Amino acid sequence: MNAGPADLLRRLCDTTSARLSGAELRERVRQVRAGLDAPLRVAVAGAVSSGKSTLVNALLGLPVAPVDAGECTFVVTQYEYGEDDGHITVELTDGGVAHSRLLPGHRLPSEFGVDVARIRRLRVTLDLPSLRTITIVDTPGMNTVTVANERAARSMLFGSGDEDDRAQAMIYVLRYVQKFDDTTLAEFRGLTDACGMSCVNTLAVLGQVDRRGDEGDPWPTARRLAAKGYADLRTSVFDVVPVIGLLAETARARPLGTEEAAALAALAGLDEDDLEDYLLDLDDFRSAPELPVPAEVRHRLVERLHRYGITSAVDAVRATGTADPEALAAHLLERSGYSSAGRAATGSVAAGIAHFARRADQLKALDALTRLRAIARTPALGADRATLDALAAQLDENRPIATSLGGLRIFTAAEALGRGTLVLNEEMTAELLRLARHDEPAEQLGLPPGAAPSEVAAAATAASMRWRTLAMMSEGRTGGHRARDVLTVLEDLVSAALDEVALEEAAYGTARGERVPSGGEALPPVRVDPAAIEALRASPMVPADDRRALELLLAGTELATQLGAPPGAPRAEVAGYAAALGARFRTLTHRPLSLRQRRAAETLCEAYETIWSHYNS
Repeated sequence: MNAGPADLLRRLCDTTSARLSGAELRERVRQVRAGLDAPLRVAVAGAVSSGKSTLVNALLGLPVAPVDAGECTFVVTQYEYGEDDGHITVELTDGGVAHSRLLPGHRLPSEFGVDVARIRRLRVTLDLPSLRTITIVDTPGMNTVTVANERAARSMLFGSGDEDDRAQAMIYVLRYVQKFDDTTLAEFRGLTDACGMSCVNTLAVLGQVDRRGDEGDPWPTARRLAAKGYADLRTSVFDVVPVIGLLAETARARPLGTEEAAALAALAGLDEDDLEDYLLDLDDFRSAPELPVPAEVRHRLVERLHRYGITSAVDAVRATGTADPEALAAHLLERSGYSSAGRAATGSVAAGIAHFARRADQLKALDALTRLRAIARTPALGADRATLDALAAQLDENRPIATSLGGLRIFTAAEALGRGTLVLNEEMTAELLRLARHDEPAEQLGLPPGAAPSEVAAAATAASMRWRTLAMMSEGRTGGHRARDVLTVLEDLVSAALDEVALEEAAYGTARGERVPSGGEALPPVRVDPAAIEALRASPMVPADDRRALELLLAGTELATQLGAPPGAPRAEVAGYAAALGARFRTLTHRPLSLRQRRAAETLCEAYETIWSHYNS
């Protein structure tokens, strides 16, 4: 099994640390190594009063984060996994620590016995399985997303400008507005760039989408605004999603009790128009003496549900005839927009968190790579200078370790797109963002879910030709490197699709006990230079499967069998085999071959691509 990018970087950290003599340098490398083993750090940031704290509580499923303006709202608070549920470590700016505990009901205390100005960060341990994978960092609210410089941005968001405090992903809660103006968009892009965020590790959330009083159902407008927001911010964010954080918090962290459920049942018995009139002014709703619900309970309903939540919950009670608290919680969660319908990869907070969790190792490796490159540039003398130079050389884009970090290729290309060092047309921009947003090959290539492997191979081959052209045109520049990164991923998709086709055919042939003839005409074989093919076969850089493909190319009596396809295979199938083989052998051109072997590989790729172009019709 091939080592993943995180494993490769762990080994590099261990090797580098063992060779360094300076204690400070060793500690910095050790911290990078520890970050690869720790849960992914996801910062939740946002403007003041944007609904950030309610979203944090919804993410945790506990009412921990304070939603009122108290001391805790000005302090970075990190929620991490720990068996000592409720323990609080208070890290001070002078390096000291103090300890406290959550109040009953999993709530942060209002003070910690020290001046809030002396608190660098709170670390709260919670015995939650979800925190084994992701650590949630609640950050102070900001009046504006404008920042003066990178260190100020990190200090504002994470409590310190230090590199080691950098989160590896971010959820940013934006106030619900009807339009993103150019200033807001520019400030947001500047903030994410300064904090080392990009479209692979940033989720933008439109909070409080229910607060427009002139809309009975806020969702049509909210979804349109989210779609427009993504179109504007797509090179800076993974997704833009709307959510009613208050309902998500109520459903996941502070479920309604029997008293609130009974109150909703009583309200459901009122005339619809009368209830609507009362809810037009929430102060009137709280204080009206004639309503059949105690005032203090109505106050809690407003606090927990607001106008849209109350209306939606009452409608659910009328529709079902029951006011079961569990059923109401499920209904409110659905109406909050927190979760996607089915298993959608995008479109909700839950889908964004799932995206971060699936790619946690890659996101941590991407962060570690950035930090190690910064360490390699640190001034040093003697043996440590030589060790850092060796580290820099190992991380060079043309060295084997960089080539092996395949899982990061799309991420680095997407970052380059957001920073303007990779310039693409609309078609290739959409291709790259699909590759970055999705995990399934069909969806990555814009195909319907469940598309056949042959369709995947054909689509990836068509895309690879565009990216190969860009890589050649930008050779030697950053854009060329990033285009080649995308090209390699597309070639891997083609190769994997070919393997699936071969497995399906082998399984079908085994079940039949024979090879099934296709009934098509035999296509003439392709002419190859036997000496060049034999020279390529002799290289230790050529894997066993590829050597077998070269043997078939020499021994086949018709084009189909030369490519490993069934005799008489249809033209379209032959084209798919040729496309996949071309992508597979194209990767050889990136490996250390002799000049003769490299030329043979390039000629072979051109032959496969010519076959694909000729028969793909």
